[in-house]
Amino acid sequence: MSLLASCRMHRIEPLGYMRDLLCLLPRWPKHRVLDLAPVNWTQTVAQAEVQQALASNVFRQVVLGQRT
Repeated sequence: MSLLASCRMHRIEPLGYMRDLLCLLPRWPKHRVLDLAPVNWTQTVAQAEVQQALASNVFRQVVLGQRT
């Protein structure tokens, strides 16, 4: 619950954050885990490598209706 409250505090849409977080976590480097915290999310998701990882994630494409 505190993770969702933190999303709201940082003006991040909680369901979108959780979706994208679950897409990134399997391949995310352990030493950069704090980059995924809501407080750092805006800067992290703005990075080209993160945008590419999200765009190529099949699960995310299906959830967003971009892939049939």
